[in-house]
Amino acid sequence: MFRPILAGATLRERLIACLGALAGITLTGLICGWFFGQGPHIPLIVAPMGASAVLLFAVPASPLAQPWSIIGGNTISAFMGVLAAHLITNPVVAIGVGVSLAIAAMSLTRCLHPPGGAAALTALIGGPAVTSAGFLFPLFPVCINSVILVALGVAFHKISRRNYPHVPAAAPVNTHGTADLPPSIRVGFRPEDVDAALLALHETLDIDREDLDQLLRQVEAHALLRTQGTLTCGAVMSRDVVTVALDSSAERARDLLLAHNIRTLPVVDGTGRLAGTLGLRELTLRGDRDVASAMSEARTAAPDEPVVGLIGSLTDGHTHAVVVTAEDRSILGIITQTDLLATLMRLLSAKAFATPETAA
Repeated sequence: MFRPILAGATLRERLIACLGALAGITLTGLICGWFFGQGPHIPLIVAPMGASAVLLFAVPASPLAQPWSIIGGNTISAFMGVLAAHLITNPVVAIGVGVSLAIAAMSLTRCLHPPGGAAALTALIGGPAVTSAGFLFPLFPVCINSVILVALGVAFHKISRRNYPHVPAAAPVNTHGTADLPPSIRVGFRPEDVDAALLALHETLDIDREDLDQLLRQVEAHALLRTQGTLTCGAVMSRDVVTVALDSSAERARDLLLAHNIRTLPVVDGTGRLAGTLGLRELTLRGDRDVASAMSEARTAAPDEPVVGLIGSLTDGHTHAVVVTAEDRSILGIITQTDLLATLMRLLSAKAFATPETAA
């Protein structure tokens, strides 16, 4: 019953949220007091800012905590509260209408923010100072408070190395410029399946649609690692690796690729350690350059990593091989797309022979 309900919440994240709220709310009050003075004529900072701070610093990835949600949600809701107060004389009816108008306005303007409901109520029951401010109240202190809090939140999250404003996960794209779906999403669930599941649940989730899709794909990947993660890269890799020296010519690299019928050639420096990788694509695009200028950054793995963990890298449309290295970047082996495919076939065959139906 008292277990935290936020997925991914850790003690460190909560402590960072507390520190952020302390700095954000304190500085917002100080800045407003410095610019506009302190006195009973108008609130220095309104109560909904406390609720906004909870979202901004505790769940910065939430769609409800983004800059437009905080600034627009609080300001528009406060305006709806003032409007209801001016149009409806019955205070009980006015507070209900004000909050309902706030929800409608935030939904239409795509800035839904729960503290906005409190901003609307504050505009209705905030006392003489709020009443005397009239339609200026949504601008000061509500909008000014919100802008300052968001600006402080952006700075705080940058210092604490957390992403804010939150950028939704990019949808997978086909790197070959064709109309086909990317390989990673041709099999398994698709975005329309996620939409259908959300519709069937009859629930509104506090997570971006693209982030939810990425989360489910990560769940799939971790489930695969859990069930098929015993086979390591070291057991699958090719050990007789063809390499090219960093100071070799592009012609030498092309000859090695064609002679060995391979698509990726690891590049080694003078000490034999991995410096990058090279393929015919790089040589075609930068054919007049030497190996050092034409090579790309290498995708690497440790020998004790599960080989199924390379599925994402080897199906991204760019990577044709992953180089297995030691801690000092000396090359131990290489795993190509063909190696991965053969491994997966072997795993599937072993699973099929182990089923009771096959045994019968």
